[in-house]
Amino acid sequence: MADLRSNFIGIKSPNPFWLASAPPTDKEYNVRRAYEAGWGGVVWKTLGMEGPPVVNVNGPRYGVIHGADRRVLGLNNIELITDRPLEVNLREIKQVKRDWPDRALVISLMVPCDEDSWKSILAAIEDTGADGVELNFGCPHGMSERGMGSAVGQVPEYIEMVTRWVKQYSRMPCIVKLTPNITDVRKPAEAAKRGGADAVSLINTINSITSVDLDLYAPQPTIDGKGAHGGYCGPAVKPIALNMVAEIARSPATRGLPISGIGGVTTWRDAAEFLALGAGNVQVCTAAMTYGFKVVQEMISGLGEYLDDKGMALSDLIGRAVPNVTDWQFLNLNYTTKAQIDPGLCIKCGRCYAACEDTSHQAIAMLPGRVFEVKDDECVACNLCIDVCPVEDCITMRELVPGTTDPRTGRKIETFANWTTHPNNPMAKAAE
Repeated sequence: MADLRSNFIGIKSPNPFWLASAPPTDKEYNVRRAYEAGWGGVVWKTLGMEGPPVVNVNGPRYGVIHGADRRVLGLNNIELITDRPLEVNLREIKQVKRDWPDRALVISLMVPCDEDSWKSILAAIEDTGADGVELNFGCPHGMSERGMGSAVGQVPEYIEMVTRWVKQYSRMPCIVKLTPNITDVRKPAEAAKRGGADAVSLINTINSITSVDLDLYAPQPTIDGKGAHGGYCGPAVKPIALNMVAEIARSPATRGLPISGIGGVTTWRDAAEFLALGAGNVQVCTAAMTYGFKVVQEMISGLGEYLDDKGMALSDLIGRAVPNVTDWQFLNLNYTTKAQIDPGLCIKCGRCYAACEDTSHQAIAMLPGRVFEVKDDECVACNLCIDVCPVEDCITMRELVPGTTDPRTGRKIETFANWTTHPNNPMAKAAE
């Protein structure tokens, strides 16, 4: 199988799959079980300062969005950072790292936004033997109301300032964990880079209320008749995470800044997509909470087989898709496709017809015997029919070759070396 060994900002691990800072990494018992299952690394659940204890709710902590088959699509949590004593966590981290020297162990940190607090906690963790620190600037609930978490992550100046403190007072590699609860994720990434961060990780959870109890009339999870916004994660957030990772990877201001990709990684394919968009490794939480620690074994074998099939090394995959991410104005509007239905695969359910007839372009005809056929002169290639079809590959898109005429527009299909300056490109003048 392909060599999956990872070296992320000097932190080595046998594979690029890490557990994210979350309940699965809250204590020695969990982390040992994770390593035994095959995880390449963990980010220990966020530590805070000594002092008044963190008190979590003693009622439900999670809300959920289920798919039609009860599969977990998204989790909302209202849990805070670790409520275990700092000295206990540090003792366990030291022991685990001593026993598993080949696995990555990074410590997530969150303390008040002042220099002395950061200097103090960094001094406390230096002798654990951990491989690095991750600054939790992303948590959107509970701690943010106290001036930490996403309250810092939404202010680039604070990110830069705290990152500088961490680099000043610690020898450890520093990863800055970014919040998605912001308009432009590139700005905090730029601030982290200016502050000297070795890498960024993203995304942290998204501010959310997943559901409302229609008997109690309160958000879920409900604590004594009340609910609060929490952090949303799981497969449903993956598209948001992929976009934000790609934005940082392709931005000139942050190009080359290492990225640890987080957000809905459930399968090896999800991980491969993050890697292709510029992530150097991935972190996982919801999949482990849903399926258990052994889910990583499918990820490892699947990614290894994919790389073998492609004849690629892991390093070849990282960032491979970034050059193909562009802005809408640079898309080739002269590229034309049409839907086509394979009658041998069609089960005559009519979902493509209903979707197209009612909500799109009336480009599918229903012939006698419930035979469905695409009308090329109406098809705009939106591919909604493919998205709603329950049979894989029953509907596909065929490209109109150069020299043919689009029956819908009457326009001849041409090829141009540079679409940016093509006369049919409405953005051509702006691009010039």
